[in-house]
Amino acid sequence: MQLQHHNTNFTPFNFEIIILCDGVNSPANKGGLLRLADSFGVKKVIFANTELDISSPRLKRTARSTQNWIETETTNNISETLEKYTNDDFVPIALEITEKSIALHKISFLNLKKIILIIGDESTGVSNSILSKCDYQMHITMFGKNTSMNVSQATSIALYEITKQLTDVN
Repeated sequence: MQLQHHNTNFTPFNFEIIILCDGVNSPANKGGLLRLADSFGVKKVIFANTELDISSPRLKRTARSTQNWIETETTNNISETLEKYTNDDFVPIALEITEKSIALHKISFLNLKKIILIIGDESTGVSNSILSKCDYQMHITMFGKNTSMNVSQATSIALYEITKQLTDVN
């Protein structure tokens, strides 16, 4: 029998992970990211250079009420926001295919106490000015002809790998 939300055996846990969205615009993606943040115990989701309308029907449909309890922040100055969190010992990691990017599965997250996962705009990705400020640039190994995937889907894969590594040691 399928379990309902109120009767799962999952133990709630919060990681020191923040998602920083560099211009993510789609209400469906924003809602999906909030839902993922809840699923993976993410501390906060920051939306940079975009509006966050939590009354959007599309956002609400994909968020499935998580917009009511996941901590969010908005900023018009992503560089300043990133600097604030890196000064608080968050390690900036961009999820982007670049000449310097490392395959996600080859990165060890075990020694990273605080992570700020930076994801990019649906069309243009993470901006070059932000990529240059990241300690890591990582990508998801893909096997098809397309060189990208939906930002929410990519974020879910990254969060799965990160939290899997962090929970395997406990």
